[in-house]
Amino acid sequence: MLIALVPLFDDNMAVSAYSIFTQRHNYLLNPAMLGTAQNDGAAQVEGLELIRTIGIETLSDDKEIFVPVTNISVLADLESQCDAPPERIVFLIDNSVPPEELYINRLKQLKEEGFKLAIRKLKVMEFEHYRQILALMDYVLLNNHKIAIDKAKIYFGKLYPNVKLCAGNIDDMDLFEKLKEEGGYSLFEGNFYRLPVTKGSNHVAPIKLNYVELLNIVNDEDFDLQKAADIIGRDTALTISLLGMVNRMSIRSGITSIRHAAAMLGQKELKRWINTAVAGKMLADKPSEITRLSLIRGRFAENLAPGFGLAMKKDELFLMGLFSVLDVILEKPMAEALEYMKVTGDIRKALGARVGILAPVLEFVLQYESANWQEISRQMVLGNMSMEFVQGAYMDALQWYKELIVEN
Repeated sequence: MLIALVPLFDDNMAVSAYSIFTQRHNYLLNPAMLGTAQNDGAAQVEGLELIRTIGIETLSDDKEIFVPVTNISVLADLESQCDAPPERIVFLIDNSVPPEELYINRLKQLKEEGFKLAIRKLKVMEFEHYRQILALMDYVLLNNHKIAIDKAKIYFGKLYPNVKLCAGNIDDMDLFEKLKEEGGYSLFEGNFYRLPVTKGSNHVAPIKLNYVELLNIVNDEDFDLQKAADIIGRDTALTISLLGMVNRMSIRSGITSIRHAAAMLGQKELKRWINTAVAGKMLADKPSEITRLSLIRGRFAENLAPGFGLAMKKDELFLMGLFSVLDVILEKPMAEALEYMKVTGDIRKALGARVGILAPVLEFVLQYESANWQEISRQMVLGNMSMEFVQGAYMDALQWYKELIVEN
C-alpha cells in the first residue's frame, strides 16, 4: 500500500501529531477495485497494519497518530489489530459514519478502552444531526477550504468546549498567524510550514552563510578535504559530531584532529555527512518538521532513482530532495536562494524551474507527501512502478531518518 504522514502542528509550530493517509490499490491499474471489490478486506485498518509493521515510534516518535477508519472498519475488532498504546491512537472518522445507535455505541466503547476519536469532512448542515457523535469527539478537523471555520469555532466553543479544533488546509503563514492570534484552535494542518517567509530582512544570517560556504565546497566535483575541515572547525557542534562519528568508526586509535577525521572519512563519505548534518544545522531556527521533511525527501528521492531510470543520478537526487527546502532555510524565493548554492545544473533546473531529468522525481515526492494518490497512481502507471517498489522506497526513508536521529 501507499502511505504518507501529514503533520499536525500546535500554535508554536511544534508537531503534536501525524495523520496517516494510505491507499492499498492503484485503481488506474485495477479499475475493478473501484466497484464492489474495493470492499474486500475493508474491515482491516491499513494505518494499524502499518503501525504493526514499522512501529509507532518510527512513524510518530512520541506523538499521537490519527488513523482513518471507515463506516465498515470502525465496527470491526480494532482492538486486536492495534498493538500500540490506545492513548497514542486517534481513530479518525468522517461523515460516512452515520449518527445511528450502532455507531454511537461502538464509538463509546472505543473511548472506554482508552482510544481517542476525531471527525472530519462534516458539513455545517450536519452539525446538529451529529450532536451525539460530536459529544464523543476529542478532535474536530475543520477544512478551511470548505467551511467558514471562524463561525464553526464559535459553534463548537459554545456546545462542545472540551473538543479540540484543528484548522485544516492552511495555505500560508499569514493565515496561520491570523488564526493563531484569534485563538480557539489546538492544531493546524496545511502547506503553510513548507513555504518560505520572504518578508522583512533581506540578509542571510552569518552562521548560515558559514554553512552555505561548507556546502558549496563539498559539492564541488573535487573539493579540498582540508579546506572543508577548517570550516567545520568554526562550528563546535559540527566538530563534536564529526569527531564522535569518526572515533566510533576507528577501532585502533582515536581521532583528535578535524583534518585527520576528514581524511579518515574521505571525500565521498564526508560530503554525504556534511550535506545531511549541515542541513539540520541550517534548519535549527525552523520547525523540526522541516528538517525531517528535508531528509526524508532526500532519501525517498534517492530510493526512487531506479524507478525513473536514474540509478546513476541517485546522489544528485538525494541533494535535490535535501535542498528542496532551501527557500525555507534562507527565507527567500527558490530562484534567489539557489544563487547562494553551487549545485549542478540538473538540480538547479529541477528546484528552480521544475524542468530537466530530475524534475519528475521531485514532483512525485511532493505529490506523495501530500497523499495525492490519483496523481501518484498516474505516475506509477507511466513509469511502470509497482506499489511494492514505491512503498519500500518511502518506508526505507522513514526508517533511515529514525536511525539517523537516534545516532545523533
